[in-house]
Amino acid sequence: MNDLAAALQNCGFGAVPAAAKAALFGRCAAALSALGSAPSESTRAYFVPGRIEILGKHTDYAGGSSLVAAAERGFCLLAAAARGPQVRITDALRGETVQFSLDAELTSAAGDWSNYPLTVARRLVHNFPGATRGADIALASDLPPAAGMSSSSALMVAIFFALADVNGIWSHARFLPELNEPLNLAGYLATIENGQSYGALSGDRGVGTFGGSEDHTAILCARPGFVGQYAYCPVRFQQEFSLPAGWTFAIASCGVAAEKTGGALEKYNRASRLAAAVADIWRRETGSAAPHLAAIVQGQADAAPRLRAILAATKHDVFRPDELRNRLEHFLTENEQIIPAAGAALRGGDLEAFGRWVDRSQHAAETLLGNQVPETVCLADQARSLGAAAASAFGAGFGGSVWALVRDSQADEFLARWQGRYENQFPQHRQQAVFFATAAGPALCRIV
Repeated sequence: MNDLAAALQNCGFGAVPAAAKAALFGRCAAALSALGSAPSESTRAYFVPGRIEILGKHTDYAGGSSLVAAAERGFCLLAAAARGPQVRITDALRGETVQFSLDAELTSAAGDWSNYPLTVARRLVHNFPGATRGADIALASDLPPAAGMSSSSALMVAIFFALADVNGIWSHARFLPELNEPLNLAGYLATIENGQSYGALSGDRGVGTFGGSEDHTAILCARPGFVGQYAYCPVRFQQEFSLPAGWTFAIASCGVAAEKTGGALEKYNRASRLAAAVADIWRRETGSAAPHLAAIVQGQADAAPRLRAILAATKHDVFRPDELRNRLEHFLTENEQIIPAAGAALRGGDLEAFGRWVDRSQHAAETLLGNQVPETVCLADQARSLGAAAASAFGAGFGGSVWALVRDSQADEFLARWQGRYENQFPQHRQQAVFFATAAGPALCRIV
């Protein structure tokens, strides 16, 4: 375990989180042995992080930008190649195991965690014929589940890498050379989740979410100590910002599950459909071929006022005029105003200005996007009143988590006070809420 902890530190972890991950890998090794597949020299180890969305609420699938970092929490995974097509995946912490054979016709039940690895396996076989070698996989995660930190995307990326490695996908005849670039690979991995095609790699059912590639980009491209700004559709790197020295993230998972299933899934997809509807109306009324909102508003200087006027005169079959207007105004506020200004403040070390712009993002999410719940609103307000330089809810919304930027030296005290205030106001979430600190951590690590 000492060697593993050292390898994790070489990836960019601090000593304490590296030791915690080494312990999780120990749990994975025991679980793999329980499957009858003892770890060996050929066993591969991976760490796949969750992500923190600093800014960029529901912008990625509309071609916009976001500011993201990787958390120091995520999935630890061990994978050993099998002789046949059988895949066995065991959760070392929950004691749950799913088994299936690699097949292009795999089916799974939405709402069950097995839907994520089965969707990956089905798409892998569909896109890369002959990828029929299974694996024994043991995983353990210290991410709070359904907390808006991309645990589902991290799980899918982890399973993809494990199965891709044992099947030699990187040298497959249908593998696109461009996927050796992490930004492009992030775009492809997002299509596994949302079901879309990627170039010649045809789409499939996905997991039911109409999302973008922000999560996958953070998971594959994050750098320790940095916040990255990316644009999407396709994925492009824009710039990065060093996290100010002496500052770290405090995270509060509110205890309201942000699972992309059932009613929460429909709420998430509704925000995506609204953005698509606004773009569809523009294309219909102007004859434009602009693929998404970002291309529309950035393509012409007068696009925003023209689009407002078009929406005011248009009746949509599904959405009310105020819903379409609010969705447009949120995108304009978050993507065109807040992200550029907040990025400039962060680059200049002006945390007071940065905090004000983040406050505006939180307010826009509450009033225009409508993806907040009382718990996340409360947590953001409490964090600011306790002295955080900035704080905002993040992720899909409708539950989930809030980040706060706090001084390293005060993180423990801040978290204790934050948790105490929150639990006093929402005692019903005392058992489910999770509070912890994390630096801006490393991207996916192949450790051995």
